[in-house]
Amino acid sequence: MKNIAILGSTGSIGTSTLSIVASYPERYRVASLVAGRNVHLAFQQCARWRPLLASMATPELAQQLAARLRSSGVTGIEIVHGTEGSVRAATLKEVDFVVSAIVGVAGLEATYAAVMAGKPIGLANKECMVAAGEILTAAAREEKVPLLPIDSEHNAIHQCMRAGTLQEVKQIWLTASGGPFRKLPLSEFEHITVEQALKHPTWVMGQRITIDSATLLNKGLEIIEACRLFDLPPAQVKVTVHPQSTVHSLVEYVDGSILAQISVTDMRLPILYALSYPERVESELNFDMRALADLHFEPPDLERFPCLRLAYEAAEAGGAHPIALNASDEVAVAAFLEGRISFMGIPRTIEEVLAATPASHPSTIAEVLEVDAQSRERAHAVIAARTVAARKDMPVRA
Repeated sequence: MKNIAILGSTGSIGTSTLSIVASYPERYRVASLVAGRNVHLAFQQCARWRPLLASMATPELAQQLAARLRSSGVTGIEIVHGTEGSVRAATLKEVDFVVSAIVGVAGLEATYAAVMAGKPIGLANKECMVAAGEILTAAAREEKVPLLPIDSEHNAIHQCMRAGTLQEVKQIWLTASGGPFRKLPLSEFEHITVEQALKHPTWVMGQRITIDSATLLNKGLEIIEACRLFDLPPAQVKVTVHPQSTVHSLVEYVDGSILAQISVTDMRLPILYALSYPERVESELNFDMRALADLHFEPPDLERFPCLRLAYEAAEAGGAHPIALNASDEVAVAAFLEGRISFMGIPRTIEEVLAATPASHPSTIAEVLEVDAQSRERAHAVIAARTVAARKDMPVRA
């Protein structure tokens, strides 16, 4: 029996992980949950799974959850809150495996604490690896802790790389669906609406990751994550647009062999892979081979998707620049969703922030979070300055 901590239990990865637990009750048990702000769903999860501990974002939300549990007669669950609560959830002595699925850098400290506590990690939070990958991977090597990717592309690479050594790898290929604007004329990109950008052709995801998939910034973050997870330079991490999303990624070896991982587009499969590694557990997530009848691959258009170019530049620079890339994108995406900047305002904001980011290499989690905060401030300032300039350019009504 493997006792699991789920950081981000109310999100899509968290709920998918719980569905895996439900399918394999003889293998997995929920030890702790970090639920963020969704008290209603946190209550339902606690009532069903009876974890030892559950954490909410704030003291007020923790009190609400505790009150609902008491009134329903659910006892024996310790309710905590904030970053300290997340760290507690990730480092309980009973925990055998941690699923890190909190969106953004909010889960960084808990993930690092889990590594230092010797807990194997199922990593679904690419922002942690982008912002602090150098620190996390060094700590994981020191503590001999496996970092098992849950993100479908990196999970695919992990599977393919079991066939050879790192020295035998020529390059890896991350596949991208191309998002909803793969064929949209570039001249129309300034007028893309929020509703259009949120219509992903393949996956159902949260708002930020859906917008990131539309700009291909999501694939850019995956480039950086792949460099850290698999110890490869950016030049060996390629991107190919594959609209069918059937091939999740490929590994090309020095002898010319290319291995591809193919499966259903269902996040439960990479979650199950990570939870059961190094075993493979029988599942009902079967692939229909008829889907292989129509496969297309094409290079990404960096003019159409400048975020991908910016990600490669940040990956080459390393240190503070990937942190700034992720932080400025999060701020810019929020501004786009609120109607304060255009779709192409996202890459413009990121580029200005990266240009203003001094070269440095944070060596602690605290330093990473400081660079993250500074980058967010720069992004807010860039957006505010552009808003003021736009107002000045507006015609004055008589």
